Amino acid sequence: MLTQQDLKQLAQKGISEQQIETQLGQFKTGFPFLKLEGAAAIGNGIVAPNDAERKHFVDVWQKYKAQGKKVVKFVPASGAASRMFKDMFAFVDADYDKPTTDFEKKYFDNIEKFAFYDELDAVCQKNNGKGIRALIAEGNYKAVAANMLKAEGLNYGQLPKGLLLFHNYAEGPRTPMEEHLVEGALYAASNGEAYVHFTVSHEHMELFKQKVAQKADLYAQKYGIHYDISFSEQKPSTDTVAANPDGTPFRNADGSLLFRPGGHGALIENLNEIEADVIFVKNIDNVVPDRLKSETVIWKQIIAGVLVDLQQKAFEYLRLLDAGATDAQLAEIAQFVEKNLCTNPKGNKVDAAYLRKKLNRPMRVCGVVKNVGEPGGGPFLTYNQDGTVSLQILESSQIDKSNTAYMEMFTKGTHFNPVDLVCAVKDYQGNAFDLPKFVDPSTGFISQKSKSGKELQALELPGLWNGAMSNWSTVFVEVPLATFNPVKTVNDLLRDQHQ
Repeated sequence: MLTQQDLKQLAQKGISEQQIETQLGQFKTGFPFLKLEGAAAIGNGIVAPNDAERKHFVDVWQKYKAQGKKVVKFVPASGAASRMFKDMFAFVDADYDKPTTDFEKKYFDNIEKFAFYDELDAVCQKNNGKGIRALIAEGNYKAVAANMLKAEGLNYGQLPKGLLLFHNYAEGPRTPMEEHLVEGALYAASNGEAYVHFTVSHEHMELFKQKVAQKADLYAQKYGIHYDISFSEQKPSTDTVAANPDGTPFRNADGSLLFRPGGHGALIENLNEIEADVIFVKNIDNVVPDRLKSETVIWKQIIAGVLVDLQQKAFEYLRLLDAGATDAQLAEIAQFVEKNLCTNPKGNKVDAAYLRKKLNRPMRVCGVVKNVGEPGGGPFLTYNQDGTVSLQILESSQIDKSNTAYMEMFTKGTHFNPVDLVCAVKDYQGNAFDLPKFVDPSTGFISQKSKSGKELQALELPGLWNGAMSNWSTVFVEVPLATFNPVKTVNDLLRDQHQ
């Protein structure tokens, strides 16, 4: 089925024939839905620390950092901002000229509140000979929107979110990338060094590097630290082949195979290459101005303290297993794995080998917020391949919608995943875990797309914080809603949290 041209294409991407055969097989068989035990809740998989516990965890984190441990802040930042401006693209193409929908009216009524207002005004002057106010006064709203979106203006329709102006300050507006540099200084710096890593798309790499060159020294001086800022791209070897509706490979007009990015799950490869003891993971658009950062900083330290506390105990128990644990000690370790690491053995024999397997693996603590109806994943107690039950973050696509009990669990779930993770990626002997070995390959999913008017099936790899971390030890901590402020549309920047 694969031609010589196909094999050459695979070699260029670093993809094996076996991978392609596996992927084409997955289109035919699909992926199994996950078996659920229940939605996680406070007291059942979600920890809600009290004041004394919070203070304890912050102290644990500060002591850990003082030991010279390497901490990295990892920010997935490759997404283009085009979806943020879907409504404004529609307005530019609409058959009417004045703001008509509630979204359009809100945008233009509040346009001076956007951090990019001055830059937009300048490009309007340059391209139309008039500023925003003059263009609006004469009813030329579309020129304003086009100058924001299109390449001859700010080009916000094609830029990545990380490089848009989000927040206003007296000294000038800031991008989300800059806000992450500030966050890195406030909770992830250790020994005067802040390591920040951004995953970016190939076409935006130079723009990110230019912005870092312009801004990093400014924040380094402000916070009295040194930055080590690095970048990576999603690897071509993590792309997945597209298929026709009948499961055969989808081919471009020139006969070549069509490959698509494998989704954020591909970033487990990038995460695997980070040399660190602890890695914070947070999405690029979930940032707030300095006046609101204190709560985020405190809670980041709390969840990091929870992680370090659990890891130190796990390491202690692994050394005990090495030395030969007594029956009483094995019982104590089993209780820690079940109660503290929220892993229920179910039918598995709880012996030293089982306990070692459950302790000696990467660990993550995930902040979760109360469910306020945002789309996305939630925390669940889920059956694993080995029959055990542990905590996972699930997306709706992983749940069998024909199972009424499961759908009730999903719709009545009390908490939501805001992608607020802190990860421990070394074992008790100081060696880095090989993270791709802990992915559950059965947790990918298939979506329906089209290209050039032809329908196709696309294969998404197990999501970074879903199936890609399926075989990690996972603990959930409730964090305040104030720490979750994503920007999904341009008008979200008008919320109080972004003003």
